[in-house]
Amino acid sequence: MTRQANLPPTPVSSRLIEALRDRLGDRLSTAAAVREQHGRDESYHAPHAPDAVAFARSTEEVRKIVEICAAHGAPVIPFGTGTSLEGHVAALRGGVCIDLSQMNGVLTVNEGDLDVTVEAGVTRKQLNEHLRHSGLFFPIDPGADASLGGMAATRASGTNAVRYGTMRENVLGLTVVLADGRVIRTGGRARKSAAGYDLTRLFVGSEGTLGVITELTLRLYGVPEAISAAVASFPTVEDAVNTVILTIQSGVPVARIELLDEIQMEAVNRYSKLDYPVQPTLFFEFHGTARGVVEQAETVKGLAAEFGVGDFRWATRPEDRSRLWQARHDAYYAALALRPGAKGWATDVCVPISRLAECISETKADIRRSNLLAPIVGHVGDGNFHLVFVVDPDDLREMAEAKRLNDRMVMRALALGGTCTGEHGIGYGKIDFLTAEHGDAVGVMRLLKMALDPDNRMNPGKVVRL
Repeated sequence: MTRQANLPPTPVSSRLIEALRDRLGDRLSTAAAVREQHGRDESYHAPHAPDAVAFARSTEEVRKIVEICAAHGAPVIPFGTGTSLEGHVAALRGGVCIDLSQMNGVLTVNEGDLDVTVEAGVTRKQLNEHLRHSGLFFPIDPGADASLGGMAATRASGTNAVRYGTMRENVLGLTVVLADGRVIRTGGRARKSAAGYDLTRLFVGSEGTLGVITELTLRLYGVPEAISAAVASFPTVEDAVNTVILTIQSGVPVARIELLDEIQMEAVNRYSKLDYPVQPTLFFEFHGTARGVVEQAETVKGLAAEFGVGDFRWATRPEDRSRLWQARHDAYYAALALRPGAKGWATDVCVPISRLAECISETKADIRRSNLLAPIVGHVGDGNFHLVFVVDPDDLREMAEAKRLNDRMVMRALALGGTCTGEHGIGYGKIDFLTAEHGDAVGVMRLLKMALDPDNRMNPGKVVRL
C-alpha cells in the first residue's frame, strides 16, 4: 500500500498571486513559514506546502478566491486548524490554501429547536463556550479543538459518538462553495426531509475534494442533569472489551466508553501524573437524571464484575471529570513522551462491536512480535480503536515494520466486516485502502468527483485518484 501521492505540481502564476492580493491585501501570504504551517497536519505524512495562503472572512470571499483560482487553473486546499491525521491538508500539487480560521462567527442559536448555525472556522470548544449559559451543548468531541468545518469535512466523531453519533448524524445543513464558484446550501433546519438527493451527507466526509464548506447548521443537545464518570481496570484487553460488548448489548445508554491498553495507561500515568493500575482500562461516562446515572453506573459495574474488574473509581465533580478526560485527550502526547524525540504514526480502524475483541487481540499480538512501541486507545463503544506507532521516521526498518503492521490491521478489520478508518478519514494516507474496502464503488465516487470538480482542483490527490 503506497503512502505518498506523486502528483506533478501545478505552476502558480504571478498573475494569480496579484489577483488574490488585490482582493485580500495582507490576508494573502506567500511567506515560507506560513506556507509550511499550512502544508502539514498532525500526522507522520510528509508535508507539502501550498504556494500561497488566503485568509478568508466570508462565504463571498471564499467564492471569489475559488473563482480566481479556477480562472488560473490553481488547486484549492481548505484549512481549518490542521489537526487532521491522514495528510488531508498537504498541497500535493501546490496551489492556494484557504484558511477559514477567521470565519469564526456563531450566526444563530435556535434554543427552542435545538440547532445552531456557525461559520466553518468556529471550533468545538468555542461553540460550547458560546452555549455555556443556554443549557445546551454540542457533543461531538474528537479530542483536538478542531474547527467545525474541518470536522464535517472529515466526518469526525470521538469520545461521545456511542451516544450522540458522529458529524454525519449531527449536521443538518451546509453552505458550500463549489469548484466553479457556485454557492449552494444543502439540507435545512427541519429534522427530516424527503426532498431530493441528500447532498449534506455527500459533503460531510468529502475532505474538501468536492467543495469548500463555509457554514454549518448543527444539532444541539440539552446539558444532562447529572454526569458521572468511572475508571475500571481489567486483567486483559479481552475482559475489558467483553465488558463493553455486554454493556452495549444490554442497552445501557452510556455516553462514553474509552479503552486504553496497559502501555497507554503507563504513558498516561507518567504524563498526566495519575496513579491508575497499569492494566487495560475503560473510561466510562454516564449522562441523564441523577437517579438514571446511578442506575447506569451500577449496571455497568455489575457487568464488569463478570470479567474480573479490579480498581473501579468514580468521578462526579466537574473538575475531576475534566482532569480525567483531559488525560484521555492527551493520550497521543503521552505516548510520544514514552520515547522522547520520536514521532507518532496514528491510525485507526472500526469493526462491528462483536468482532472488536478479536481485532484488538490479534493486533496486539502483532505488536508484541514486532517489538515496536504502539499503544492502543479506542472509542470502543462503537467498535473504533486507534493505534499510535511511536517511531523514528528516519529509521527505514521501523517505518517499514509500522507500515506492515498497519496494513495487516486494516486488512484484518476489513475481513471482519469493518472499515479502514472509523474517524480519521482517507486523505492521501489511506487512499489505497479505500479501494480494498469499497471496490467498484470507488468508481462511483470518482464519477461524483469528476462531475463536481472536472479539473481536479479541489484538494487533489485525496480520497480518490483521477
